[in-house]
Amino acid sequence: MTHVAAPDSSARSTFDALLSSEGRQLLAELRDFDPADELTLATRLRRDHPAGLVSAALGQARLRQRAVAKFGAADAARMYFTPNGVEQATRTTVATWRARRMAGLGIRRVADLCCGIGGDAIALAREGIAVLAVDRDPLTCAVAEANAEALGLAGLIEVRCGDVTEVDTGGYDAVFLDPARRGGRGRIFDPEGYSPPLSWAIAAATAAPYAAVKIAPGIPHEAIPEQAEAEWVSDRGEVKEAVLWFGTGGAGVRRATLLPAGDTLTGDTGQAPSGAPGRYLYEPDGAVIRAHLVAEAARRLGGRLLDPTIAYITTDEPAKGAGPDAAGSPYASGYEIDEVLPFHVKRLRALLRERGVGTVTIKKRGSAIDPDELRKRLKPSGPGRATVVVTRLAGAPVMLLVRPLPRPPA
Repeated sequence: MTHVAAPDSSARSTFDALLSSEGRQLLAELRDFDPADELTLATRLRRDHPAGLVSAALGQARLRQRAVAKFGAADAARMYFTPNGVEQATRTTVATWRARRMAGLGIRRVADLCCGIGGDAIALAREGIAVLAVDRDPLTCAVAEANAEALGLAGLIEVRCGDVTEVDTGGYDAVFLDPARRGGRGRIFDPEGYSPPLSWAIAAATAAPYAAVKIAPGIPHEAIPEQAEAEWVSDRGEVKEAVLWFGTGGAGVRRATLLPAGDTLTGDTGQAPSGAPGRYLYEPDGAVIRAHLVAEAARRLGGRLLDPTIAYITTDEPAKGAGPDAAGSPYASGYEIDEVLPFHVKRLRALLRERGVGTVTIKKRGSAIDPDELRKRLKPSGPGRATVVVTRLAGAPVMLLVRPLPRPPA
């Protein structure tokens, strides 16, 4: 059971001051400020504004700069944040993908439970979906409400402060749940330690016509309910989240979605065949690996695994549908293999010296080596560049010298 947090009157009054005309003016002045000049700037601003307001505005300006990576410069410059809000909010590309999928299902009203500062509510509203956004923390709710107003979406977003487990979602087409996965000691890995627990979230999801439950990407597959479709989402090669979908007709489906292009992979979650290295090496996107879809990626690439336990795929020819210089798949990064050798640091150092390599990219799977420590031991020097893959082949440690292939356009 979650509980509504006791209001912090000091934090709320400080935030309200930022919403005043004086606070907005200060934030406008600080839009492009350089943190290196903060002390000088603070001293100057305190001549004309209260010291507390200046400190709050500088803190908010720093948060806005951090938020650009998730929300883009235009939105981040108008929105309001808390430190936890920036850290935990869904980035716009991911939230927009999910909102568009909901809109495509015909969903028009969503209860967004554990809404945080409103990142998902904003994406949903921009798709024309009416949102009830609920969170237990009063300051967070105030920030979410201010963000809806700042982005011109207040007419579609109703913010309510309360216990999400007590919200009646009966009148909504869908619920979106984003349980808190952090506590006082950091990340929570046990799904029943989420707030609210995953079991409660699943019960709420199955009671709605449609639902999406945001979970940690590392969730064990055995913890995923049979009636859910599980989707892992990466953005520009970095896995961002996993979502359990209910009501979509995809019970048991495992899906990998790669943004920004929106390529989606489903299919075989079994074991791919393995065999000797060919001319090309492909490294599946992290979402593909998390979704246990490496076998499907190998099938589509026309390849096999280098080792039965490691997610590297090798092919004799360029990936199906690709020309000789193309990676050929949105689901994997491609490389052309120059050499495959038993792993040996001295031999690798000699090879790199012989080729005049001063910049080394080290990739690894199935190896305990530390790439930074290995790079120090190699002592690379020269104008050349090289990519080294350290992995296993039939259980034995090997090193592959490879050249990256260009990725297909997004």
